[in-house]
Amino acid sequence: MTAPDEIRERAHDTDTDAPAAPGAPEAPGAPEAPDASEAPDAPDPARALELRKSGEVSPPGTTDVATPERNGLVRRDEGAVDDSAADGDGGGPEGPPSHRRRRRPLRTAVIVAIAVAVVGGAGAAATGVIGGDGDGSDASAPDAPPRTTKVQRTTLTRTETVNGSLGHGDTTAVAAPAGGRGGGDVVTWVPEDGDVLRRGDAVYRVAEREVPLLYGAIPLYRTLDVGSEGEDVRLLERNLAALGYSGFTVDDEYTSGTAAAVRDWQEDLGRDETGAVRPADAVVAPGPRRVADVRAVPGAPLGGTVLSWTGTERAVTVDLDASDEDLVRKGTKATVTLPDDTTVRAEVTDVGTPTTSRDGGGSGGGSGGSDGSDDDKATLPVELKVASQKGLGRYQAASVEVSLKAESRENVLAVPVNALVARHGGGYAVDVVEPDGDVRRVPVEPGLFADSMVEVSGKGLTAGTVVGVPK
Repeated sequence: MTAPDEIRERAHDTDTDAPAAPGAPEAPGAPEAPDASEAPDAPDPARALELRKSGEVSPPGTTDVATPERNGLVRRDEGAVDDSAADGDGGGPEGPPSHRRRRRPLRTAVIVAIAVAVVGGAGAAATGVIGGDGDGSDASAPDAPPRTTKVQRTTLTRTETVNGSLGHGDTTAVAAPAGGRGGGDVVTWVPEDGDVLRRGDAVYRVAEREVPLLYGAIPLYRTLDVGSEGEDVRLLERNLAALGYSGFTVDDEYTSGTAAAVRDWQEDLGRDETGAVRPADAVVAPGPRRVADVRAVPGAPLGGTVLSWTGTERAVTVDLDASDEDLVRKGTKATVTLPDDTTVRAEVTDVGTPTTSRDGGGSGGGSGGSDGSDDDKATLPVELKVASQKGLGRYQAASVEVSLKAESRENVLAVPVNALVARHGGGYAVDVVEPDGDVRRVPVEPGLFADSMVEVSGKGLTAGTVVGVPK
């Protein structure tokens, strides 16, 4: 397309110059058409019209020939002179003064058309329709990230957080011994809830005779006397030695020396000095106990459950979903978050056997039952020991959160999770920022996710590589 003042336009179709239909009214203010008898020969419609530059004067001796027009175009024979331009006053003596006005719509329309074409061309070029190599490299190039970070070499540990309960561990019942002194024995003293009992302390009194606490793994289940042998003998001798009695060797043989120490112990307890020990003479527990609930009432006959107790150290218990059994084993480390958001370290000390509890149902039909429905929930009892009892503060019982270390990966490359960029067609990438500021997108394979970080591996990634972090 040439400049607006140098455009050449072909003639309109011949029907453009056709005279108006007979009887058609004239347009108001239109100049009177010249008589056909006076008009010079009509020019050939197929001949080209010439548009001249602004201000150009037609050669002398030429005349314009007025013809019917459309869209403000005036048809002239080649060599015709524009009298209006020559006169310089907008019209010649004989020519209609409207010729010059009729050229203005043509010039305006051409200028508007050129402007539209230029704007359209610029828009097409901006969108890549015009020009460019069409390889899409510019469109796919990543933008400069708003901030950056560095690839780290570190250890990632995935944790699972579950609900737990802070307390003193499982509660154990203390029952009156089956081989007591008889139905006439009356309870004369019991401890209070919350009391802590240690080796040698009275668990309760029957007819004012103390029944002390001994430490051990098995209860007294028979009468021990001179000649007895076994692990229960060793348990008794170990406790006598810890309480300060002597004259015997701690082993699995009940000797005369053992019997002498037992008589001294019975004297201190206010018992008959027989030198023999019966199952009702003591209560055995793994260690110090904290009284949880007293059932026996002083003055009542001894029988049934006397009291229940727990360990003295506060511990955390978790009913873990059985499907998460692989998360725990003895020695598994954990972090316990208390109600005031302080944390303490803990360690799994006991993993029980999965049990199934049924919420809904008895045996009376219905949709529940043994069909594996949601009413059946298998749980795994887990107990954790808290390393610092002082760190638990004054909490004796509370709901807590337990974070178990489920998986750990050492010496891996990692970036923040929000540095990952989703790729078209699937997968992930990171935007590597070069020292010169260029950004290139590198596909990566994500690994372990932990603590808002993700393990990554990709071509050219090393510790210290700068990557972008989108908003």
